[in-house]
Amino acid sequence: MQIEENLKLAWSGLTDHKFRSFLTMLGIIFGVASVIAMLSIGEGAKREAIAKYQDLGVNNIIVRDKDLTAEELEEVRIRFSSGLSTQDAQSIKEVVPGVEKIACQSELNAEVKYADKSVKSTVTGVTPDFFGMMNYRLKSGEWLNETHSALRRKVCLLGAGVAMTLYRQEDPVGKMVKVEDQWLEVIGILESKALFTETVGELAARDLNNDVYLPLETYLTRFGLTNQMQSQIKQITVRVANSGQIVEASNLIREILKRRHFNNDDYSIVIPYELLKQEEKERQIYNFLLGAIAAISLIVGGIGIMNIMLATVMERTREIGIRRAIGARKKDIMSQFVSEAVAISITGGIIGVVLGIVLSLTVSLFTDIKTSIQLYSIFIAFAFSVIVGISFGYLPAKNAANLKPVDSIRYE
Repeated sequence: MQIEENLKLAWSGLTDHKFRSFLTMLGIIFGVASVIAMLSIGEGAKREAIAKYQDLGVNNIIVRDKDLTAEELEEVRIRFSSGLSTQDAQSIKEVVPGVEKIACQSELNAEVKYADKSVKSTVTGVTPDFFGMMNYRLKSGEWLNETHSALRRKVCLLGAGVAMTLYRQEDPVGKMVKVEDQWLEVIGILESKALFTETVGELAARDLNNDVYLPLETYLTRFGLTNQMQSQIKQITVRVANSGQIVEASNLIREILKRRHFNNDDYSIVIPYELLKQEEKERQIYNFLLGAIAAISLIVGGIGIMNIMLATVMERTREIGIRRAIGARKKDIMSQFVSEAVAISITGGIIGVVLGIVLSLTVSLFTDIKTSIQLYSIFIAFAFSVIVGISFGYLPAKNAANLKPVDSIRYE
């Protein structure tokens, strides 16, 4: 029996029992749709995680001053550690090989005012290299530069959130903003940054869009240290030339700070590259589990195909006997019924692919969950549906092929 004839018979079998065929396909349809939707959700989450850590700079090593209680801080100071300082940054730059850039920052929680509007903000003093190392983008105006730092200029950049709250429809560039009792000129506005809603060392739950940035020298001059217990700077960001050197460089930085801080544990080291690798590993496991759960629907759909094909064999026993009597071989009968099972799974797979894409887009459109549809997920889901059709259609087809012609013709 030719393949073309098998396909025609398979299609005829589907159209003769439309409702039954549709019910048989449902398991395949929902299985394929679930696999695509689940994998697209996993891929979307993975891309968000990658974007988040890229904002931190995957070739960066971040050293943060720890938030200690008053008692812990007093104990650390008694044991001769003065906290993070620009001298720490200078030592790292001089000793650690492969350092491309290094940036320091200090932070202060303060009220920022313009006209009759005010907002709670983190006022951050930074060195000029900070913005490039942390992948900031400028929406308008100009960057802070070495001249601003050297001359201790009273200028600042506003995060997207602060600018929107204080200035609404106005252009903030060139206007003045009041930080505590200091007036600063706004020279630029930053584009919106992703929120760190997950724990990333000392950067947990940090909204970078509410920050105000000014030159570090200006910050230290105008705001300085509010008390002797306070560290001079809050963070040192170190960029190494090669990601392969990150672990070695971080270990060396840890040893340098351990010596300079007299073995006091008053700082933490965050390595975005290692966090990203850990995140990718966790996402792979997560995607595998999602795909496995969704694949169960396909197996259930395969059982449905087997069940309906066994019933079809019983219904068409006389037809099988007649075909065998006029010369059809066992492999022709098997090919016929396997073709019907594959036709059901392919049709269900196509409908499932369309439904899965629609589900993924709907989830992304109406929720905060970002999805990303990948060709490999569509291929995996569709290929698996065809494999299920062949696998679960084989047993009924074999049973049909093994029927004796004489007994089949006599079957009522």
